[in-house]
Amino acid sequence: MNKDLTTGKPETVLWQFCLPLFGSIIFQQLYNIADSLVAGKFIGENALAAVGNSYEITLIFIAFAFGCNMGCSVIVSQLFGAKEYGKLKTAVSTACIFSASLCAALMFAGILGSVPLLHWIRTPGEVFADSRLYLDIYVWGLPFVFFYNIATGIFSALGDSKTPFYFLAASSTSNIAVDILFVKAFHMGVAGVAWATFLCQGISCILAVLTVRARLAKIPVKEKPPCFDKGILKKILAIAIPSILQQSFISAGNIMIQGVINGFGASVMAGYSAAVKLNNLVITSFTTIGNGISNFSAQNLGAHKYGRIRECFGAGLKMVWLLCIPFCILYILFGRYLLLLFMETESAAALLTGRQFLWILSPFYFAVSAKLVADGILRGVSAMGCFMAATFTDLILRVILAFLLSGWTGSAAGIWSAWPIGWCIAMAMSVFFYRRECQKFPS
Repeated sequence: MNKDLTTGKPETVLWQFCLPLFGSIIFQQLYNIADSLVAGKFIGENALAAVGNSYEITLIFIAFAFGCNMGCSVIVSQLFGAKEYGKLKTAVSTACIFSASLCAALMFAGILGSVPLLHWIRTPGEVFADSRLYLDIYVWGLPFVFFYNIATGIFSALGDSKTPFYFLAASSTSNIAVDILFVKAFHMGVAGVAWATFLCQGISCILAVLTVRARLAKIPVKEKPPCFDKGILKKILAIAIPSILQQSFISAGNIMIQGVINGFGASVMAGYSAAVKLNNLVITSFTTIGNGISNFSAQNLGAHKYGRIRECFGAGLKMVWLLCIPFCILYILFGRYLLLLFMETESAAALLTGRQFLWILSPFYFAVSAKLVADGILRGVSAMGCFMAATFTDLILRVILAFLLSGWTGSAAGIWSAWPIGWCIAMAMSVFFYRRECQKFPS
């Protein structure tokens, strides 16, 4: 059901809208967690390392899909808030045409470039073949990744955060079952993990796209809108390109960091692979709530309700900080047991790596979550220059410090220490930019 986010108490509306988004991302992360869990438990440590190694490269493709999602979602939100329904439908079709073209180009690049990328990040020989196999299968499923992201972006823009939750709940739980079936019953190894994700994402994508089409057909327009508009495409790109750059540069930075990690051997790779899945569950949850804040801000910007945008920051901060508390306690006190879910045997080196990673990062979730709330508002009001400045500062610091600190300390713990430093400085920048943008709104 479509929902107007420009009416009602902002804090209540935001909670009702964002909580299903949070639930959705929990299930979305189950895809990657299930892949690593099944690989580590039922295949072995090298398989876990291979899936984690390939995952850093797949994040580049996800970055482009996410950028298309945000470009479409923010512009459609603004048009929905302004009740310009004809332009809204044109924006959707324009985003789909652009995304299809971009997806085709990325598939071509992925098919040709997987081997050089794996060599570039110094993938060890014992995990190279499985890394390449997982990556090749993933690339063929890119159309499902792209169009599912477009569909969920449209749902969110229309104020509907529950429908994506239902799709993800069904497909993610199915993915776990199919993962185990392909690996345990059919003995397909890493290929089984990859094909399970391909199949479940494909079904979810098709159902989501069909539902979006039905939902848009019910929105009344006076005359049939054009399928493509250059002016709307420029507006979409103004949001999409910075979002793509943000995510792809973060992914590129993570690939560079993965190259440093790979130099410490397969055990450290496996420990990092398990721990980073747990970390990404938290960060992606905060990012998704930030995306919901972008939709809320964009709808209210379109309706010229600026006071509601100001109230959004405090409500969003309260929401993410309430989530930080249980995650911090869970990872600090019970991280060992969570890491063991991914491992067939208790590898001392892998466990130590994972626990160090979680101990160092989790106390700083309060800082990065505040950054992502402020970023959500900046993106929703199209202040993309400020958004990119804070994001790139975080990325550049993390990459440089990962190289320097790992060299100085001679251990992987130096790499993990780079995260909190980047987060804290970028958080200060994002909050400053948010406050400056709010001063520009009419009283």
